[in-house]
Amino acid sequence: MTWGSTLALFTALVMLAAIPSVSVFVVSTRSATLGLGHGVFTALGIVMGDVIFIGMALGGWSLLLEHLGPLASWIRPLGGAYLIWLGIGWLRASATKMTVGSAHQKTAWQSSFLAGLAITLGDQKAMLFYLGFLPAFVNMETLSYLDAGIIIATAMVAVGGVKLVYAWMADRASLLFNWRIRRIMGAIAGSILIATGLFLIVGRVGS
Repeated sequence: MTWGSTLALFTALVMLAAIPSVSVFVVSTRSATLGLGHGVFTALGIVMGDVIFIGMALGGWSLLLEHLGPLASWIRPLGGAYLIWLGIGWLRASATKMTVGSAHQKTAWQSSFLAGLAITLGDQKAMLFYLGFLPAFVNMETLSYLDAGIIIATAMVAVGGVKLVYAWMADRASLLFNWRIRRIMGAIAGSILIATGLFLIVGRVGS
């Protein structure tokens, strides 16, 4: 990895992470409705998904599938089922009046982390980038452990940094929201999570 290739990879990842998407909306909504901590943990889940894709790209599909076995074919539908379950929970919660503080107490940070992870693992855009375009930035045949570490660190800083900015801005903006607006945002986020989960499951069945 040269300074030029690292900068090019960082720039590409920042642009990819900044594009409005389901992950951006979920990070922003969880931060605005549940508190900054939930936005941070959602961002961490997204970054972990990216790290997994990088490992898949560097280690090769065949090696990964060999270790996962039949479990590999269930990653997308299981992630989809979790997103549907989480979305239903958001829809139910949006029917009750709660402040950011009370919502924070009732919702575990782990759920935000898993939501971010599931969204990323089901994001074909991220999968195609790491598996298809990562070789354009690095020479996969001469890649060293140091290069792999630089790639992972670059992705964590670029993607995580962008998502954290979204989380922080949403948390600041939430100070202007009353509970009715938070309920609407929660309902929209829940509907998007359910739709994303259905897409992952239907996409898996149709493939």
